[in-house]
Amino acid sequence: MAKKKLGNFYTDEIYCGNSLELMKEIPNETIDLIITDPPFAINFKAKKNNYNRKQDNVLEGYNEIPQEKYYEFTFNWITECYRIIKESGSMYVVSGWTNLKDILNALDEIGFLTINHLIWKYQFGVFTKRKYVTSHYHILFVVKNKKKYKFNKIEHYPEDVWIIKRKYWTGKIKTPTKLPVELVKKIILFSSDKEDIIFDPFLGSGTVAVTAKTLGRRYLGFELVKEYCEFAKERVSNVQMSLINWVNDKS
Repeated sequence: MAKKKLGNFYTDEIYCGNSLELMKEIPNETIDLIITDPPFAINFKAKKNNYNRKQDNVLEGYNEIPQEKYYEFTFNWITECYRIIKESGSMYVVSGWTNLKDILNALDEIGFLTINHLIWKYQFGVFTKRKYVTSHYHILFVVKNKKKYKFNKIEHYPEDVWIIKRKYWTGKIKTPTKLPVELVKKIILFSSDKEDIIFDPFLGSGTVAVTAKTLGRRYLGFELVKEYCEFAKERVSNVQMSLINWVNDKS
């Protein structure tokens, strides 16, 4: 599958830089599907020994957004996403509950239409003393046009609660946060077709690019932290090598 030019970019590439600036260079209505897990703005302790991870295995560089600037930051990146996504496209935004209102308000103000408010239930959260343990994330499924967006009904009765375990990568080098491949795979299969362009403006560990590549989609990813970019590129390269080996074995 040949790479496709998108303004100053090419599909099937990962670019290191500020997504708020880079997205301005993507032409209007060229993206089929956006899947992203934006920064939290919760004073996230990226190197803390949670979820069976050791500090030495977590890559440096996590970039947090100040709480007082979170709505402005959210409004700006969602505005660019609305501009670049096709009428037939959709976007899935993963968020915890803490700043969910900012994301919801920005989506409404910019003009996205909400189709579903999915819940991703994982196995457990961080220990707490005086409140309930958080063990879920929200996934907002939104579109530009309710009559034109793609939806492949890959399950007979697709439900809005997904029970998918976190992947800990115990003992392996990793980024502080990462989406499970199983979760991203479901989204891609439901909301895109072969050779569609899948975009993640906050690529992190590269799971969206890796999964898109595996499923025969084009991908484009932006990531601010250089160490994460290199980590994601290596993961995609490993997928490419696996696909080549698979083809060679079949020939």
